Amino acid sequence: MEKKISNQGEMVNLVTAIWSLLRWLMKMSGLRTYEVEIEPGTMMRFWVPSETISKPKNSDEKPKLVSKPSKPVVVLVHGFCGDGLANWQFQLGSLTKMYAVYVPDLLFFGGSFTDKPERSPAFQAKYLAAGLRKLGVEKCSVVGFSYGGAVAFKMAELYPELVQAIVISGLVLAMMDSMLLTAMQGVGYSSCSELLMPTSVKGVKSLLAAGTHRNLWLPRRLHKDFLEVMYSNRKERDELLEAFEISYKDINIPNFSQRILLLWGENDKIFKLELAQIMKEKLGNNARLQGIKKAGHLVHLERPCVYNRCLKQFLSSALPGIETHDQVEVHTQGFKAETRAALGAHNQLQQIDYTRPTKMPQSLALSSQRKFLEATQTKKMTPQPPTQQDNTSSSLRQ
Repeated sequence: MEKKISNQGEMVNLVTAIWSLLRWLMKMSGLRTYEVEIEPGTMMRFWVPSETISKPKNSDEKPKLVSKPSKPVVVLVHGFCGDGLANWQFQLGSLTKMYAVYVPDLLFFGGSFTDKPERSPAFQAKYLAAGLRKLGVEKCSVVGFSYGGAVAFKMAELYPELVQAIVISGLVLAMMDSMLLTAMQGVGYSSCSELLMPTSVKGVKSLLAAGTHRNLWLPRRLHKDFLEVMYSNRKERDELLEAFEISYKDINIPNFSQRILLLWGENDKIFKLELAQIMKEKLGNNARLQGIKKAGHLVHLERPCVYNRCLKQFLSSALPGIETHDQVEVHTQGFKAETRAALGAHNQLQQIDYTRPTKMPQSLALSSQRKFLEATQTKKMTPQPPTQQDNTSSSLRQ
């Protein structure tokens, strides 16, 4: 009997259990899942603000879109190893108070799929933009990590009227034909597929080591369960990577009109900080590079608090009328200080007994008397212009 229970326990996938907890946390952050049929054969799943969709009365009823977002929109686009939930779990609680946050699953990730044969980053950007428009999004800021950064760049290029600002981590636009191959060889791999599509627990461990600044110890069971859960649609994902590598042969960097933040882990082993600096210079004056210490390629997962603070500061400057929590706190503290000073002055006035004559200190009395005499002498010596009434009377007398 004990052996049977143990075997049943082994069947529980730890990653699936963790994902169930994360889904609950997403709902607590004010987000719910919503599937958008972009066109027949193409469905994209989003996490959307709860207030924009209806709440089903029973399990058979599907939610419906009931309103457009009421706050500035931020779209979080995930990387290749995982879906939106896995990638952005540490950013949601920090952003949802100030922004309407949308977290898509790109096609062939999570709950999204298509029967179309296209596989390029432009194809992903096209359907992501279409899905956002169906959700009532008219303008947004796009935050992209790694492969999601390629999709974010392409969406900003193709739909400048939709994308207001871009934040990119862990993705360098092609500046030479062999750049992607050089980046892969730098971490000991010959291709993107070899790194990003592991087939063994050892491959998952190597992927995690390449993506982080410090080597993290995780139980073998967790690596095994991650491999089972996160790598469905292998054929289609291999095709996505092939199309991604082809896109790197185009070394022309578009002229982006949007403000761009390159938010980088200073210890990124795949796309090093020096490459980000070169890309920043080629992007021009609209781009800014900000490094985060003690973080690698997975900067938003390794240093989430620092990443979130930098992200919100940029968004508040890129989107007029938005203040970060830190800015609001400064204003609040200043208001509290002014209020305390006013209350203190009020209390002092309340303590004065106005029914009793008060004796002014001699020095203060002399100073006040001197100022009064000076003002009186000045008034006598300065000729006063006639008032409108005097001018009228003089004219009538004449």
